[in-house]
Amino acid sequence: MRLQGRAALLALLVLVSCSLAAAALAGCGETVIDDVKTEDAIEQNLEDSLGKKVAAVDCPSGVEVEKGASFDCTVKLSGGKSETATLKILNEDADVEVADLQPDK
Repeated sequence: MRLQGRAALLALLVLVSCSLAAAALAGCGETVIDDVKTEDAIEQNLEDSLGKKVAAVDCPSGVEVEKGASFDCTVKLSGGKSETATLKILNEDADVEVADLQPDK
């Protein structure tokens, strides 16, 4: 049953596809994922879909927007467990989707 729940959650997160604004890195001309908006979106989506409180989400800063690239965020649930959310960058507009969500070992 846990697998069904996780599969349903992943499907929901993929459908929601966090549409995140990219921020231009001052002076460098490169475009990076807004890590704060990404963290907020993941937290809200997980709380809505799981019905559990998320204690924190930590995504790396400075991730360049490159179509097809992926990066990992750490999700800490209020019960102390942590999971890794792998996000895939869909396009140059910095649209991302949760490609995978796995409990940490």
